[in-house]
Amino acid sequence: MDDLLARLRSGLPSEVLLTDPDVMASYANDMASFCAAGAPAAVVLPRTVEHVQHVMRTATALRVPVVPQGARTGLSGAANASDGCIVLSLTKMDRILEINPVDRIAVVEPGVVNATLSRAVGELGLYYPPDPSSWEMCTIGGNIGTASGGLCCVKYGVTAEYVLGLDVVLADGRLLTTGRRTAKGVAGYDLTRLFVGSEGSLGIVVKAVLALRPKPPRSLVVAAEFGSAADACDAVCRIMERGHTPSLLELMDRTTVRAVNAMANMGLPDTTEALLLAAFDTPDPAPDLAAVGDLCAAAGATEVVPAEDPAESELLLKARRLALPALETVRSATMIDDVCVPRSRLGAMLDGTAAIADKHGLTIGVCAHAGDGNTHPVVCFDPADPDESRRARTSFDEIMALGLELGGTITGEHGVGVLKKEWLSRELGPVGLELQRGIKRTFDPLGLLNPGKLF
Repeated sequence: MDDLLARLRSGLPSEVLLTDPDVMASYANDMASFCAAGAPAAVVLPRTVEHVQHVMRTATALRVPVVPQGARTGLSGAANASDGCIVLSLTKMDRILEINPVDRIAVVEPGVVNATLSRAVGELGLYYPPDPSSWEMCTIGGNIGTASGGLCCVKYGVTAEYVLGLDVVLADGRLLTTGRRTAKGVAGYDLTRLFVGSEGSLGIVVKAVLALRPKPPRSLVVAAEFGSAADACDAVCRIMERGHTPSLLELMDRTTVRAVNAMANMGLPDTTEALLLAAFDTPDPAPDLAAVGDLCAAAGATEVVPAEDPAESELLLKARRLALPALETVRSATMIDDVCVPRSRLGAMLDGTAAIADKHGLTIGVCAHAGDGNTHPVVCFDPADPDESRRARTSFDEIMALGLELGGTITGEHGVGVLKKEWLSRELGPVGLELQRGIKRTFDPLGLLNPGKLF
């Protein structure tokens, strides 16, 4: 331990290295439940690439594991510390290095907060689409690590589609540059995409080149109430089948709607079994809104209410963004799943989740990026009750099993981390798992980067 701290101090300013046990404890874990966390030997908050390289060279020399972190808003335990590790928190590397309106790119450090970047490019008439619900807190580096999504993915896609290039510090301290700044580029293997979603297990992202789009008009929203989740999911299928491209297509079940109302007095209808929100950000969204309203009515909507202006639309979107915080008030703890299924199986996923909730006597609210088939079943439970905690964990696993049975995936945007690693092998199969472990060994032969995650 003394040797480790001495070597770290030799290449780091004093304010960068944290060793107080109480302070380090605050960096031990992210927001996931049921994920063990250890006690780090040191926490480093680098300001430069050279600081990161020094940490990795030291870690390699002494065979010390390193756990990279962003804002720790993750929900899979991917940022949890292990005993004796170096926690490498990138939040202080938070500069926007460049915004180029001609090339439509932004160059940023990993600690830049998503909302900060979005507002900065918006002032120049540009748009960075990925917008996780935690966008006011989460960092770009964390978004890259988990390949995060958000509300607008149905039209604009996920983080992976906006990462053009990366600077990555490898396990031995070397600096690797991947990708490009150009609109096109197919030279060699796509190492950039390999790092996106790797949860810090292959290298430390220290700079990212991100693609931007022209800023769209403010969206208008139509809200549709349904007497059943199945009818709402039928409406989703009809909307996509008819070729509509909403900028947002979100679903909240009855439990979620009631939780939002109780938390924020939003005035949403307590009688609804499912609420579907569709938004369009085209120059003239009225025809699309009307057509989607008709499709919802044909699918059995009990009421269809188009927003009259952007302010009313924003109020509806606020309700959707409050879904997870509201469900967290139902019980003292939550487990938030992010199973993604084909859109055509969305109804079966929601019905199956409701059956699992009834089976285990639990409250499970579901909000979903319905246009992607990406569901967020939120299991609400009391961690002080051992039996309820057991039932919560069992239901969580049954929801993931249901997703795989329906042709889906165990994670659409939150990542694997600790929480889902036993399920990764089931999804990948033995050949896929062997190849992925081989990739890990190539980049990190000593197994120092975020050990115990993914595999």
